[in-house]
Amino acid sequence: MAGRRRKNVGAETGEGAAAEAVLPADLDLQDLYGAFAAHGLDDEDLDDAAVLVPPVKLLPETELAVLAKAVPMFGYALAMARWAAPHRVVDALGDLVEEDRAPAARLLGLAPAEGEVPEGAEIEALRAWSLACDLDLVELGTTEDGRHVAVPGPDLEPAEEGDPDTVLELWLTAAGIVRELAVDADSLPEEPEEPAEGEEGEADEGALDEVEEARQAAAELLDEALQVLYETTAFADPGQETVPLGVLAALLVVPEGEEPSEEMLGDITDLMVALDPMLADLAELGMLDYRPIDPELFDEDEGEGPVVVGEEPLDDEESARFGLVRLTPLGQYGVRQWLLEDGYDAPLVGDLAQGDAAELLHAVCESVNVLPEEELKVWLAGREPLAAARELLAASRGSDAYAPMRRVLAVEALRQLGAGAEPAAREVMDDPELGGAARAWLAGLGRTDVPAPERAMALWTVIDTFAAQLLGGGEGAMRELIADLPVGDESSGWFAEVWRVDHPYTADVLEAIGELHPERAVAKEARKAAFKARSRQ
Repeated sequence: MAGRRRKNVGAETGEGAAAEAVLPADLDLQDLYGAFAAHGLDDEDLDDAAVLVPPVKLLPETELAVLAKAVPMFGYALAMARWAAPHRVVDALGDLVEEDRAPAARLLGLAPAEGEVPEGAEIEALRAWSLACDLDLVELGTTEDGRHVAVPGPDLEPAEEGDPDTVLELWLTAAGIVRELAVDADSLPEEPEEPAEGEEGEADEGALDEVEEARQAAAELLDEALQVLYETTAFADPGQETVPLGVLAALLVVPEGEEPSEEMLGDITDLMVALDPMLADLAELGMLDYRPIDPELFDEDEGEGPVVVGEEPLDDEESARFGLVRLTPLGQYGVRQWLLEDGYDAPLVGDLAQGDAAELLHAVCESVNVLPEEELKVWLAGREPLAAARELLAASRGSDAYAPMRRVLAVEALRQLGAGAEPAAREVMDDPELGGAARAWLAGLGRTDVPAPERAMALWTVIDTFAAQLLGGGEGAMRELIADLPVGDESSGWFAEVWRVDHPYTADVLEAIGELHPERAVAKEARKAAFKARSRQ
């Protein structure tokens, strides 16, 4: 797939952003992916991170193969290949001969068993035959007497039997063909200009260059749109992955942090019109659920100009007339395969949920492309809650660079496990590293017999919690924690205690508070405390 040219990758969304216009690509990369960046991540690493795509959940290949066989266009190709047995005469180009086209249309259920066959039905039958040939479901040859014939290919039988590897390989090849044809169709000039006398050769060459440039632009546009839709399947709740076509186009046009200008609104409309036929083609092969643009919206009769998206607020029903699109499970599979072929890291949810608790936490913390809660959910599935909680808490101890993140993950696991993990949390209430977080979690369950932590433990837990946010790159969450600091008017006294906390990240946390705290006096005290902590280290 082509590299992105989207203008808003990595943008942060403010509180005033319209909720319906927010997609994952608008948000901060670290906030989205929960990526636990290495301490001291440099600019080069951040540039690399910007091309990552999020982990997704795929259906099992057996289920995907069933879905692929249920796609009409793919099923037609299989039916045509079976119809070729034991052999079928074709023309010199491998197409169905004239007398076979109507029977083929009837075979596919595109025309009534009796009576005249509509021309469109024969065209669809020819398309199905062409796809069967492209997929090598039928093979072409010549007999000894010079006749051109087609016979079923070796993949037909395993495909008919539903062999997942065969079906998905064929379907993915078909998807690639449809994708190429969709791009080619979008890049053809509507009205080629007539060359002047004596300029035929130069005009032909120039026209070919223009078509190739248009084709590349269309391919890049379609790839970018598919990548955005792929992201929505990772971050949207099930059933909520449908995106208005106008929102999809806006994400490809509007630079980060900007409101769309009048010119941009026109560009958004143009992109919608360009994407509409290409998405419709991919929907035919089951990659997308797509409701196309209502053609009446762009009716220019009676002197009215075309509708421009974004000029007036739309309700849900009116917005749907501008097109709605969702990547299907098959589409998810297909886009991921294309991403992998192009060298992208396109992981699956659960890839890191292997081995014991220590291996899980180590892998999640060191990955820059991970959904931590999802990995925990996969790892916890089927495990006995109390044993799992004990294992995770034990694995979260330590003073190395990623230890704060491991403890955050362990507490998240407690949250997912619920009351079944309570005995494990009570066992570590006096642990100097885990006690503060364990007591806070138990108090959150409503347990009234849990004593408040001692001052030293409470301060250490504060630093540990802040350190986890520093590692995670979540500046928004960091600002919220800073806003809730119990410093009051006597900030110097609080910081005088904190800089002495024996934690590897004490100085880093204090420096972050000094940089981000909105009150100048508090920020100054934090910076002074950071200097003392750094000198102590």
